[in-house]
Amino acid sequence: MNTSFVTPDWIRSRFCSALSSMYRSEVPLYGDLVQLVDEVNAGAIANHKGFEGEELKREMEENRLKVERHGAIRVGKPSELHTLRRLFALMAMSPVNYYDLSVAGLPVHATAFRPITPDSLTINPFRVFTSLLRLDLITDARVRQVAYEHLEKREIFRKETIELVDKAEAQGGLLNEEDAVMLVEHAMETFRWQSDALVEKEVYDELKEAHSLVADVVAFRGPHINHLTPRTLDIDAVQARMPEKKIESKHVIEGPPHRFCPILLRQTSFQAVQEPIYFLNPNPNKPGHDDKVLGFHRARFGEIEQRGVALTPEGVALYHRLMEQAEQELARISTDVQFAGGKPVDNATRQRVLQECFTAFPDSWEELRARRLAYFRYVRSSQATRRPSLMNGNPQPIDMLINQGLIRVEPIVYEDFLPASAAGIFHSNLGDLKHLTVQKSGPDQEGFENALGAKVVDGDALYQAQQLESMTAMLESMRTNVAAAKLGQGGVQSVF
Repeated sequence: MNTSFVTPDWIRSRFCSALSSMYRSEVPLYGDLVQLVDEVNAGAIANHKGFEGEELKREMEENRLKVERHGAIRVGKPSELHTLRRLFALMAMSPVNYYDLSVAGLPVHATAFRPITPDSLTINPFRVFTSLLRLDLITDARVRQVAYEHLEKREIFRKETIELVDKAEAQGGLLNEEDAVMLVEHAMETFRWQSDALVEKEVYDELKEAHSLVADVVAFRGPHINHLTPRTLDIDAVQARMPEKKIESKHVIEGPPHRFCPILLRQTSFQAVQEPIYFLNPNPNKPGHDDKVLGFHRARFGEIEQRGVALTPEGVALYHRLMEQAEQELARISTDVQFAGGKPVDNATRQRVLQECFTAFPDSWEELRARRLAYFRYVRSSQATRRPSLMNGNPQPIDMLINQGLIRVEPIVYEDFLPASAAGIFHSNLGDLKHLTVQKSGPDQEGFENALGAKVVDGDALYQAQQLESMTAMLESMRTNVAAAKLGQGGVQSVF
């Protein structure tokens, strides 16, 4: 028996690959989307778009774009979220940030399971945006009860999955290769599409009338993965080229506008595909009636994302202020257009308004760093073969060392999500949402964490730590050279 353990990163990479292959076979249009994204990325690299210089070069060398995916899953009860947290922990994926989507009329709150160390992110930055249904936000008491009863009866995990999670936890969170392969195989069944519904057509319709998302979460045997997302360097080009691939795109790109220095996250998607499902027949023994009743469901889609630099709290505040200005202007334009009998605001208009508002957001790496609006990694330049010079016997300021090419500054990639953008993607793929019966009671992070069985990690603290750790490592490296330069001048002093 093989007793050597594989790393959690190994399991995550295998899981991501298996999930992508499965989703490509279940939703062929996703394969077309990945092909388009690969074509656009190749063109962006040839034209040197995206992150400039060393950052882009490293991303290409590490082939991160080829493996980068995020997925999304929706679960219905606390115990399901709790088990997912245990499963993802075996893949070095921690719950990062709390997202309250009730403010957008969605009866869910969420977190994103993802790697949290730079090394793990480099190996495979796979993320799963995971939502938990909030039945307390559904105003219809009967719908709440029906949903609760059906969720209580279902089990979304194979017993073999639970057994392997238990075994891994008893071994310090580790598995050998044979067990890890089996874990991925069994876990796939939780994420797989299952066309047999748990409910009758009438129950499905009742749930959907309350909210399409409730029907999607409650009516099925498992919480099928509802989308996978490749990463692109040029989301505008993907959006423009989707029609030529016969892919029906979301009508607008979510997030900030196109910039020379990308920030945060931009997202778009193709519209959810309509898929056949088979409902339970309430009268299966009645002559002339089949056991199943054919119906259709629309929930699964393909998404594309373009990631930029992570912003500091000051940068995030500026971002939200400018987005609010843009949304107000877009609302005014939309009202004028609809009053005149026109169509809703299109993507070109949205991007133009965003561009105008975001002229107030610096678009150079130097200014973003100087104004402390974004997070950066400080690295000793590979070209720095000489010692740093001294000014009046003291080390030079960091800005001068950067200008001399002794220190390289790289933007830290934003690894998380924007609630407004997530809600926009959800809304565009949930169908008719005229009948909303969702209370907007505000966040319940404590309740979510109780279900999770752990505290969520603060994403901003992770970026701060990355920046500080890179600074510390760079300082230690520079300190060695400064010490050599200052021998005979009274010993080593502080570097900066």
